[in-house]
Amino acid sequence: MRAGAVKGFNPMFELLPVSAAFQVKDDVCIDIVVDSPLPPSATLRLTHLGRVIAEAEPPLGESVSFGTLEEGGYGVLLCDGDEVLASTALQVLDDTRQRLRYGFVASYAPDKDVEAVARLARKLHLNGIQFYDWAYRHADLVGGGETYLDPLDQPISLETVRRLIRALAQAGSRSFGYAAVYGVGNEEWDQWKDAALMQCDGTPYELGGFLQIVDPAAREWLAHFIADLQKCVEEVGFQGFHLDQYGYPKYATRADGELIDLSQSFTRMINAARDGLPNTVLVFNNVNDFPTWATAGTAQDAVYIEPWAPITTLGALAGVAARARSVAQGKPVVLAAYQSVYSKASAEESEQANKLTMAALFSHGATQLLAGEGGNVLVDPYYVNNHQAADSTLEMLKRWYDFLVEHDEILMDPYIAEVTDSFAGPLNEDVEVAYDNLCVTEDPAEGAVWRRVTTTRHGLVVHLINLVGQKDTLWDGPKRSGILVEGGRLTLRCCAGRTPRVFVADPDGSGHLEELRVHCEGAQAKVDLPPLQVWQVLRVIL
Repeated sequence: MRAGAVKGFNPMFELLPVSAAFQVKDDVCIDIVVDSPLPPSATLRLTHLGRVIAEAEPPLGESVSFGTLEEGGYGVLLCDGDEVLASTALQVLDDTRQRLRYGFVASYAPDKDVEAVARLARKLHLNGIQFYDWAYRHADLVGGGETYLDPLDQPISLETVRRLIRALAQAGSRSFGYAAVYGVGNEEWDQWKDAALMQCDGTPYELGGFLQIVDPAAREWLAHFIADLQKCVEEVGFQGFHLDQYGYPKYATRADGELIDLSQSFTRMINAARDGLPNTVLVFNNVNDFPTWATAGTAQDAVYIEPWAPITTLGALAGVAARARSVAQGKPVVLAAYQSVYSKASAEESEQANKLTMAALFSHGATQLLAGEGGNVLVDPYYVNNHQAADSTLEMLKRWYDFLVEHDEILMDPYIAEVTDSFAGPLNEDVEVAYDNLCVTEDPAEGAVWRRVTTTRHGLVVHLINLVGQKDTLWDGPKRSGILVEGGRLTLRCCAGRTPRVFVADPDGSGHLEELRVHCEGAQAKVDLPPLQVWQVLRVIL
């Protein structure tokens, strides 16, 4: 399939990895789901960074095994000659905690279809699922028995929670129970008011009129909180916890008069949770990047940030991701960039905004918490108010998440380094991209092509993000369908005696790396680029 051609979706055929992520010791299997007979000449191809490394004849209605594979991201294509009938991706890791592609679930009625949630996890390679507002009370997580109403009157069946955990485990995804690290409801307040964080008027900090805030590192509270988490592991079966805060206060006076620096309290809380739950995944929410600089180095398993104003532009979002990676010590970075635009604008305008958000994050080595349930997206910090995604949105997300997984080694590797200012521009001239009558910029700007250069263990990677025709760079605002940008040229400084190789990949095109023709002129190599849709990734081997 030519570069730039939109990858089609044939509803008669579907490929699904049996697991959202595989370990190097696992037998890597793909399920072939068909509604009609496969063509007799159909083949299944396994690719790595654009190169076919295995091929098999697909059995009808069965799983295909590729055996054990080395670490990396792989593409899987069901082909009939040159026609791609279906595709997916898979990832093999030494430890699946090395990556976090985060999803969510936020409803637990007794009759819930848990298999739909597990199927979405497999389809989008979501290897961690946050169980939002599953608990009985914020300060008493499992004290409600087998069925109860949560603090906002949502019905909960604890057996449904367990069924979800089992179904997701079968799909290769870990389940993380939501737990607020310092929220106490009105019914439990008398027990914990001595640990309250006080406002200047002498009243406790609170949220929504039904929660008060305590010092998360207060000795008695912290002992209770960790014991409650341990009980959740034993009685419910969670493999991890999403540790939430509300972003305020940063400093406060505790009820006993001590001044509390919340960045220090959060750090002590995370370390204590790790001591009490040594084998459990922990993910702490750094609201608006607070206090990422303090918590990133703790013994948690990811650096997770929930961005709000003033983190409103693509450039600000990318800056948060870059800063997080710089302090993450190799941990995966996730941004909970809720796309409220889906609830306010057309699916087309919302999908375009979502694509630009993903392009900004994925190109900076971070992922987005967005999709969950059986096919919904987050539009609100109260996850219960999620949005049913259109079929076109789910198809788009599948393409982009497949792309993310297949190209993991040139997108998510923690050793990737930003080198734009060292390689590009008129004084460097090592790597340059130009378009006739269009600006190419180092930072995102409306009407321009945003160009970045990174160095990876698999060569240089150039990212091109299309903002031509956009009136702003807000990541959560409606965006017009991208104007196809043609006439791009890549220029490289050659090394003596070598002709560089250049490959291009586009999540809205074929979705795979395809080699481009390189023309050498003296000390320069020149490449004509295919039309730019939203995001192009160029891999350069010098």
